[in-house]
Amino acid sequence: MAETIEGETFRNEDWYGDEVTDRTYQGCTFLHVDLTEATTRGAVFQDCTFGNVKFNASRHHDSAFLRCTFTRCNFFEAEFTGCKLVGSTFAQSALRPLRVVGGDWSFVGLPGADLRGVTVNSVRMREVDLTSANCAEAALVDVDLSGAQLHGVNLVRCDLRGSDLTGLDPSTAQLGGAIIDPAQAVVIAQALGLVIR
Repeated sequence: MAETIEGETFRNEDWYGDEVTDRTYQGCTFLHVDLTEATTRGAVFQDCTFGNVKFNASRHHDSAFLRCTFTRCNFFEAEFTGCKLVGSTFAQSALRPLRVVGGDWSFVGLPGADLRGVTVNSVRMREVDLTSANCAEAALVDVDLSGAQLHGVNLVRCDLRGSDLTGLDPSTAQLGGAIIDPAQAVVIAQALGLVIR
């Protein structure tokens, strides 16, 4: 049976290099916890609050951070593989360089986030909030961005190939030098009101 921890507060703890496996945290608070180079596998964090937590160089595999709040956290060189972060929000957090492969980040709040140079590949990000986010020179490849909030997003020199851009209003985004495929070019042209014959 997986261990479940509910409603606890972890403050000023050193979890450097720890491995969290098949454990569930429900409604817990993490404040000034050092998770540098830590690893999670099959762990679940639900309705948890993270404040000033260091996720530097941490690795997360098939774990879930559901409806969590991350404030002033550091994700320098963190990696998420096959993870679910549905409904989580990030505020005033350092998110680069970050690597995300697979998983579900739908309904995640990243308004105004600095995502320059991050790598996101084959991730479901339906209705994600990227309002005014800076994704310059990032790679958002094969990402499901259907219903995403993209007003004011910076996608300059961003690799967008294979991603769903149906929710993108080109007139409200910065797109200079962005890399797209032919099918996406048609979607963007239609969004601009152009007629393709």
